[in-house]
Amino acid sequence: MEEKLSSGISGLDDILYGGFLPRKTYLIRGGPGCGKTTLGVHFLLAGRNRGENVLFITLGEPEPEIRKNFASLKLNLDGVHFLDLAPTPEYFVEVESYDIFSPAEVELEPTTRKIVNTVKELQPRRIFVDSMTQFRYLASDSFQYRKQILSFLRFLLQEGATVLFSSEGSEEAPDFDLQFLADGVINMEQDGDESYLQVTKLRGSPFRPGRHAYRIGPGGVQVFAVLVPEEHRQAFAAEKIQTGLPEIDTMLEGGIERGTVTIISGPSGIGKTLLALQFLRHAAASGLRSVFYTFEEDPEVLKTRARKLNMDLEPLLQKGLLDIVYIQPLQYYPDEFACRLREDIERQETRMVVLDSISGYRLAIRGEKLDRHLYNLCRYFRNMGVTALMVDEVPEVTGTFHVTSEQFSYLGDNLIFLRFIELDGELRRAIGILKKRLSDFEHTLREFSITPQGIRVEEPLKGLHGILSGIPKMEKRR
Repeated sequence: MEEKLSSGISGLDDILYGGFLPRKTYLIRGGPGCGKTTLGVHFLLAGRNRGENVLFITLGEPEPEIRKNFASLKLNLDGVHFLDLAPTPEYFVEVESYDIFSPAEVELEPTTRKIVNTVKELQPRRIFVDSMTQFRYLASDSFQYRKQILSFLRFLLQEGATVLFSSEGSEEAPDFDLQFLADGVINMEQDGDESYLQVTKLRGSPFRPGRHAYRIGPGGVQVFAVLVPEEHRQAFAAEKIQTGLPEIDTMLEGGIERGTVTIISGPSGIGKTLLALQFLRHAAASGLRSVFYTFEEDPEVLKTRARKLNMDLEPLLQKGLLDIVYIQPLQYYPDEFACRLREDIERQETRMVVLDSISGYRLAIRGEKLDRHLYNLCRYFRNMGVTALMVDEVPEVTGTFHVTSEQFSYLGDNLIFLRFIELDGELRRAIGILKKRLSDFEHTLREFSITPQGIRVEEPLKGLHGILSGIPKMEKRR
């Protein structure tokens, strides 16, 4: 297979498995304002940066306006050649003189001549035509339009160019014929304030199916390819990571295995976040770079709480072994957040991750089918040898025992639960292990407390029954 040409957008290259095949034609379709022109510009800039001649053929917006608009996105179009075929102000006056011939027939010949002359002179390796819809109005009928477009594209390919062209695909100007003629089709759509991109055709090359989120901002288009866990795998040593709390390590038969997912569940206020932070802090102090993603709590508040419990995080933060990242509500698409995680894991060599919490993730991350995205994240963690902890809040303080909030237990290799209990007229905490996939574990519960000196875990609670109900009773001795 020939070397592919980068689209200029790393996320889109992932979807295209490297980029566009050379000397083929690709249709970018979508409604107004969805980013078709910006995607085309990225393609041209990628070629310019390689020293190639690139050509932007505009049939709608004048060149000065295009350059001005992209300057506001911090995209410099210097070195990009333009063929400006947009109607001039004089066109309105000239069109009144067309009496024998229609405006389409009068305009077609000089337009064709300009294109041929420019392409012959520049010999561009990459061409972007924006938009092909305008050619429809230069044809007398649909048969002539299809014939002209096919001839036009073949001419550009014959001259050695790879061609991207845009289309609006509206009811007034359908583009089914363009989809048949193109070697590849990329659909861009906006659904409210969310934007998605989908490749529906790519002759001669595989591609990643599905709807992929994207956004447009300073720097242009960012595309977030759907996470496919099976495509990411890394060899790692099978080892146990200790928690820094000897009693919990004993309960876990030496710690939690690398490359596993641990769910820490319990009601509000019981200490789930602090327990996860204790695990993370100890891993970072052992030299494993760790990241705490919080969807609910400000990092400064979190650091203050930890410091009051004899867990000073600053030295680890300053060394870069620990990072606390606050995810604002609706800040990320699910796959955009997955890309953020991948960057931390693959570029920063992060080895332990905390998501606090599952409910916070579902509220903070925009989009649908978040459970599926969370499942894919867990598979990705396992494949990459990343040890992950996920905090899950259950609604019941006492009474009926629920392991997780919404049947999330299948996501975890290990399940640690915290429980409030009433003992001797006092409200206390208990900790237990309900599941450990790769080894045995202690089957008793222990009292768990949060003190100014940190987390404290006592000896196993014996002689009691009904602990999980929240109101344990002393067993009667026979």
